[in-house]
Amino acid sequence: MAQAAIFVKTGNLDLVISSSNWFSTTVNQRKSESEVAELKQCILSLQEQLLHAQKQSALGELVGTTTHEFNNVLMTILNYAKMGMRHQDAETRTKAFEKILAAGQRAAKMTNSILAMARNRSNELEPTDLRQIVDDTLFLLEREMQKYRINVELELSDAPPALANGNQIQQVLMNILINARQAMASGGRIIIRLAHDAKNKMVDLTIRDYGPGIPEDRLRKIFQPYFSTKSGPDETGKGGTGLGLHACRQIIEAHRGRIRVESTVGKGTSFTVKLPVAAVASVVPVSAMLNPLQQSPTVLS
Repeated sequence: MAQAAIFVKTGNLDLVISSSNWFSTTVNQRKSESEVAELKQCILSLQEQLLHAQKQSALGELVGTTTHEFNNVLMTILNYAKMGMRHQDAETRTKAFEKILAAGQRAAKMTNSILAMARNRSNELEPTDLRQIVDDTLFLLEREMQKYRINVELELSDAPPALANGNQIQQVLMNILINARQAMASGGRIIIRLAHDAKNKMVDLTIRDYGPGIPEDRLRKIFQPYFSTKSGPDETGKGGTGLGLHACRQIIEAHRGRIRVESTVGKGTSFTVKLPVAAVASVVPVSAMLNPLQQSPTVLS
């Protein structure tokens, strides 16, 4: 009887120990799951901050570029205003007024374009005309492209609106165009194509440069954070951090789109951005955008 009692007690103790171990394991698992969820949330927050920092950096670079151009516009207005004051004949004054009006309209468009980029056009993904995005971006980069002798050719076919956040897509386009300009230090040619991929219900935006191209071993790393094909910022202070294309990939994948790069050494590089066609009157809150961490891998060619 005494041995049986001891056996029962020992058995009970084993059960208690086993239950205790199970409880401890369960608590640790839940704690680990909670920590993982917290870390994922932290990563998402840091990614959002990174994208915001990229946008602010792009704005700072853009303001630096356009300040000189804005000063040129003001000088045009002042000079033609003086000419109109010196000459009393109607023909000269009419010409002066026309030049002043044109310069003022350019200054207004420049200001509106910068303000549009500085603030989100919308807090939602909505039907977006990529032709307009291309036009606005090229207007802001016009003088920079001229300064570095870059000829931009447009091949914009009819395409339906894409489901996108226009501000973010403009940020992507501007980043790729600046990279293309930097790749052609002695001037060159860029082609921007817009096409409708009806079969896959996507809108394709392609930026093709005729620079030196990217070696295959570097091409595979092109979207990795902190990887750059440049030794550092150029004379305008742009580029070299290795964050620009990484941010571009995150933006496009969050749009449920894809970004592809193709390059041949000695012939140039081509980036293709594929965005979903917007359904009629479709609007998607930003909160419904997919988590970039859950996206399929970026397609590299």
